[in-house]
Amino acid sequence: METHAHQRQHNLTGILFMCAGVAALCINDGLAKSLMDHYSPIQIIFLRNVIALPFAVMLALKMGGRRALRSHRIGVHFLRGLIWITATVLFFTSIHLMGLAEATAIAFVAPLFITAIAALFIAPVGWRRWIAVVIGFVGVLVIVRPGAASFEAVSLLPVATAFTYALLMLSARFVDTRESMWTLLLYLSATSAILTGSIVTFFWTPIRAEDLWLFAAIAFFGTGGMTMITQAFRVAEAPTVAPFDYTALVWATGLGWFFWGETPDALTFVGAAIITASGIFIIFRESKVEAQS
Repeated sequence: METHAHQRQHNLTGILFMCAGVAALCINDGLAKSLMDHYSPIQIIFLRNVIALPFAVMLALKMGGRRALRSHRIGVHFLRGLIWITATVLFFTSIHLMGLAEATAIAFVAPLFITAIAALFIAPVGWRRWIAVVIGFVGVLVIVRPGAASFEAVSLLPVATAFTYALLMLSARFVDTRESMWTLLLYLSATSAILTGSIVTFFWTPIRAEDLWLFAAIAFFGTGGMTMITQAFRVAEAPTVAPFDYTALVWATGLGWFFWGETPDALTFVGAAIITASGIFIIFRESKVEAQS
């Protein structure tokens, strides 16, 4: 009974961490959208990671000790950094050119891409999850509406973001098993800073004094959000906390409406609901399959 009570407490803590982390990342996205009016995605990513890197080092030391600073496969981390930069550039560009809520909703097909890619190249999945993947992509079509007069090619950017993010998640399989999640977070920040730093001069725009706090804030919320989400999965069961990732749709809708007057249409909400339902089904189905194996 005591163990069950402790697990419930851990799950509640994990849910709170997850919700707070998701909110922080949505604020991070909103800040990026505002900065995109004057700066390139490469410059934003570079400055965010340079500012956040000392805190990432301290966090890795505190949570994992000196061992967390060591990588056994540095090349894999640079590959992951390149994929992460690609995904971020695609997403920042999409939220700059379209509504924050709409782009966020479409990008949530990433778990469906993960399931599909894993099924084709890693291990087969059951027919139920394949049906959920297909239904989820129907949700994307509802939002994007290819062939309709309202269709815009820019709406394919968050789809590309989701695919690239899925590759990032799957690439974690190639990280040395001796490395902790704190090592992954540290090296993702470090390699992103190094890679964008090597080309940022080609995209550099002088920083306005009034934007300095925005760059500091994007580093704070971006790093804080990733840390809280990571902590959520550490203290609670994954199937319990993972569905709360979809609270980002609420935050993205609210931020888009409040700051930019964006109001998604009815079909966007319908498509988002279909994608969310498919993603949550896959989460619970995978947890059930793992429990039976």
